[in-house]
Amino acid sequence: MITGSTVRLRAIERQDLPHFVQWLNDPNVNRNLLVTVPLSQAQEDGWFERVLKLPLEEQPLGIEAQTPAGWKLVGNCGFGNIDSRNRSAEIGIFIGDADYWDKGYGTQVLRLLVKYGFNSLNLNRIFLNVFETNPRGIRCYEKAGFVHEGRLRQAIFQDGRYIDMLVMSVLRSEWSDRDI
Repeated sequence: MITGSTVRLRAIERQDLPHFVQWLNDPNVNRNLLVTVPLSQAQEDGWFERVLKLPLEEQPLGIEAQTPAGWKLVGNCGFGNIDSRNRSAEIGIFIGDADYWDKGYGTQVLRLLVKYGFNSLNLNRIFLNVFETNPRGIRCYEKAGFVHEGRLRQAIFQDGRYIDMLVMSVLRSEWSDRDI
């Protein structure tokens, strides 16, 4: 388990999947993700089976927030596309429970993951892609130390128009352990 002051990251479990299905079918959540069609429980079950076959470092983690009643699952995150030769990986996150938006949880999760990526996985570069229409995400990534690296012009078709995909990254040499 990876623990911060108000969040912790843990392995996902089969009982988490109905939450993921609910969140990924919510237009307010999936509008900033590459999920564009309704997702069934059976499809999510199949995804989970495929995830279990990935290397441990690439298996998603559940995001739990500390509440007065205990820990509550609010989203998931993790690394993908780990390139061991070049020491780079893609990072991804989504907070599905809207009650936990705009409260700093995403920034704390990203800082925890980046610290883990640099200090435990020995990465040198951690990158992500974000829709230009996702100011909440962009602000969160910037607060976590990511910088704008590039723009993939008209890479995504959304709501009847093309939008740009922004590429952001953080390098080990640019990052220092921040208060988490």
